[in-house]
Amino acid sequence: MLENGGTTVSTVLAELVKLLALEKIEENLFRGQSQDLGWGAVFGGQVLGQALSAAVQTVAEERQVHSFHAYFMRPGDVSRPIVYEVRRLRDGTSFSTRGVEAVQGGQAIFHLTASFQKLEAGFEHQDPMPEAPAPDALPTEQERFAAYASRLPKVLRERALTPRPFELRPVEPREDPFLPTPRPPRRMVWLRAVGALPEDPALHRYLLAYASDHAFVTTALLPHGVTWLTPGMQVASLDHALWFHQPFRVDEWLLHVIDSPKAHGARGLVRGQVFTRDGRLVASTAQEGLLRHRG
Repeated sequence: MLENGGTTVSTVLAELVKLLALEKIEENLFRGQSQDLGWGAVFGGQVLGQALSAAVQTVAEERQVHSFHAYFMRPGDVSRPIVYEVRRLRDGTSFSTRGVEAVQGGQAIFHLTASFQKLEAGFEHQDPMPEAPAPDALPTEQERFAAYASRLPKVLRERALTPRPFELRPVEPREDPFLPTPRPPRRMVWLRAVGALPEDPALHRYLLAYASDHAFVTTALLPHGVTWLTPGMQVASLDHALWFHQPFRVDEWLLHVIDSPKAHGARGLVRGQVFTRDGRLVASTAQEGLLRHRG
């Protein structure tokens, strides 16, 4: 059982870790259940984490995932299991490639391609970490929402304030989410799992994949004075990419630095860098999402 300082950590985190382990049905075939965060559909980060878990279970332990590219095709139903079929595309001297298709109700809802590499030495450089206030000095995302909870419909209020496996602390001005002020499409978010986790590098990668979908594509809405709460807004992830550069722990603070260089055609592009608290760049992210305002 996951513990933190001698006490059991959040049930929702323990449940997520269990869900990411998956049930092996046959060779290259796995089944996963879903965690209902109150939104009705499966959270995209969960499918990312489970698909990556399925791929990892078909690769030699000494090969670590260094990147994946994925597409969301249909929303998932939290009340039904998801089957993950892994295709062993290549096993070379240093690299392995896997394709994963997530199926629900006989239809593909998601596809992921992941690449794995044996550890080897090489050249090193990185971008510097931007300055940011310490996470302990910032309110959590849910604490920010609580100030406006009374203005949300009951069902939406319960969903927004439901327990989550990750603690998020945005580095941005507090503002009314119903009356946002247009500002540059940049944000920084501290994130950390809500409890201590086992010493398992693959698990920490699954969980970063999960968490990287939080507060990501909505960065592209910032210059337009709207949020996902704006009436008539339809926001959905279309694809997601993540590059793992070096080891990290998701139960220690990570800073996701995000910007959006372009929005056009009801789509917005966002990209990010993930730093440890001591300034190591451990991962890079990218996503395109649907940003449709129906008025």
